[in-house]
Amino acid sequence: MELSASSRLLHHPLFAGLPLATVERISLDAHNVAFDPGQVILAEGSPASTLYLLQHGKVALSAHAPGKGHVLVQTLGPGEVLGLSWLFPPYQWRFDAHAVEFVEALAVDGTRLRARMEDDPVLGYQVIKRIAPLVVERLQQTRLQLIDLYGNGTNGYGNRSA
Repeated sequence: MELSASSRLLHHPLFAGLPLATVERISLDAHNVAFDPGQVILAEGSPASTLYLLQHGKVALSAHAPGKGHVLVQTLGPGEVLGLSWLFPPYQWRFDAHAVEFVEALAVDGTRLRARMEDDPVLGYQVIKRIAPLVVERLQQTRLQLIDLYGNGTNGYGNRSA
């Protein structure tokens, strides 16, 4: 039996614990999506307008590093969130993402959710409170990748050790 969008939202860690009426309003702007292995989901620099709540499969989040090509930042799986840039101006994807294996997700219209958050500050606070730790985690993962890529053989200030 297929779960409704509101039921999937209620069971996803990002929205778990929100009032049912709130989740039902958000679910009006949500639909199921699927991506085949290798399919691009997000392209850095493209307009960001969707929040993906991963249900099944794995997604590779990567960034372009000058002289290094695409560098894996993080791999996301079921219960995780893909796409945070819909919430922050200039509303463009900051990373590339592609399906590593078959992916099923619930896609929430980020533009509509942003408008709901503006209209309902309590909802806005709840969403921000839940997304802020995800932003910090992505920042930390990116920092670790930068250290791995560029930190070897330096003295901590970007200068090569003697």
